[in-house]
Amino acid sequence: MFIFSNIVNLNMFEKVVSSINSIVWSPALVVLLVGAGLYFTTRTRFVQLRRIGLMTRILFRKHDNPKEKKGVSSFEAFCIALSGRVGTGNIVGVATAIALGGPGAVFWMWIIAFFGASTAFVESTLAQIYKFSHESGFRGGPACYIEKGLHSRWLAVVFAMITIIATGILLPTVQANGMATAAMNSFGIKPVVSGLALAFLMGLVIVGGIKRIAKAASLVTPFMAVAYILISLVVLALNWRAVPSLLGSIVQNAFGINPLCGGILGSTIMMGVKRGLFSNEAGQGTGAIPSASADVKHPAEQGLVQAFSVYVDTLLVCTATALMILSAGTYNILDAKTGEMLLANDPGLGANYVGFTQAAVDSVIGGFGGVFVSIALAFFVFTTVMAYYFDSESSLMYLCSDGKISQKAERVLIRILQAVLLSSVVYGAVKEANLVWTLGDIGVGIMAWVNVISIIILAPKAIGALRDYESKC
Repeated sequence: MFIFSNIVNLNMFEKVVSSINSIVWSPALVVLLVGAGLYFTTRTRFVQLRRIGLMTRILFRKHDNPKEKKGVSSFEAFCIALSGRVGTGNIVGVATAIALGGPGAVFWMWIIAFFGASTAFVESTLAQIYKFSHESGFRGGPACYIEKGLHSRWLAVVFAMITIIATGILLPTVQANGMATAAMNSFGIKPVVSGLALAFLMGLVIVGGIKRIAKAASLVTPFMAVAYILISLVVLALNWRAVPSLLGSIVQNAFGINPLCGGILGSTIMMGVKRGLFSNEAGQGTGAIPSASADVKHPAEQGLVQAFSVYVDTLLVCTATALMILSAGTYNILDAKTGEMLLANDPGLGANYVGFTQAAVDSVIGGFGGVFVSIALAFFVFTTVMAYYFDSESSLMYLCSDGKISQKAERVLIRILQAVLLSSVVYGAVKEANLVWTLGDIGVGIMAWVNVISIIILAPKAIGALRDYESKC
């Protein structure tokens, strides 16, 4: 009876979670995200295209006097933000989008990335304008520009609390789950072992604070992104005959021209936008948090750098995953509501989303796919959870910045946060994937609602900063 009661309670919980997710991720949020991107793109005069060259020059420019630098460098802030963007969303998320939305979902990921780059510029520029000084360096993000820009302390506090819950509890479970699944597929490692190992390594980094996090991100993130893209190019080169037709398939299926995908067009668009946002985080607000920590000469500089990071994440890394899977044909298409298999290219994979990418690499480099994807995911997850911790820690510091909480009490709260996040990593590794993904989607969606509305209102500040910067360079 006790076991039966627990099963009933779990089913009820999953239904409640699913209902909340459908409300948060209603079509209205898709319209809001795309509409905001269009608005920012127009107001900034397509800054994400006009200033690509300037973005790269700023990214790799050295600080004039490193000894006087109070925050992290622009490149380090870029790597922290990019490490948060490049994670399971680039492997598992892309595979999920294809499975539930068909090849056309990739097109909508590209669209949300292009317009999302302008959104990332606005939120990161605002983060620089409204950042605050902490003993550990500069801190800030959406909570700060909501309080100082919108003059709404209560809403800023709510956002900071949502951020702590989302990045400190919900999102780490998603990352750990993807890594544990891949490790189980390739090496037969029990999920709990993977979770404990990740938690241990993560603990070694996060206890060192922002400097250690920034250093780890700047070393690991560029290496893992480049290595992943190089392997994808090998897979595409060996499947080159399939590339022209699959590009056409992506565009056709994006608009429901293919009869099969015409029946799931709504899911195609929704999955593309949802997984695109989950991966590149543009509009979610988490990219703005490390942006505030950068010590730069002008607020618009970090906005340009973060716009570029969206391109790296989605147009390079996510696209690499999608083209590998599609060119190899190692995917199935399922009905998002019923789970019914609509297209069975590889029935043996079923809904094993990690397996889509692993099988794609195996198709051209036999026996290497599982190992490669598992190792890539381990790196991706490690750096992403590290970035999530930074986001939640910065939000906690914001809540303590009003002077009502002593520095000693703040340090105790930070230790508690670290323990909770590491526990979430272990929990996510052993929990069922569908529930974990849904919880992660809710966290992302709530943050996006609050943040996007806020930056639309405050956009004139960021646009003014861009005009001022462009008049001087």
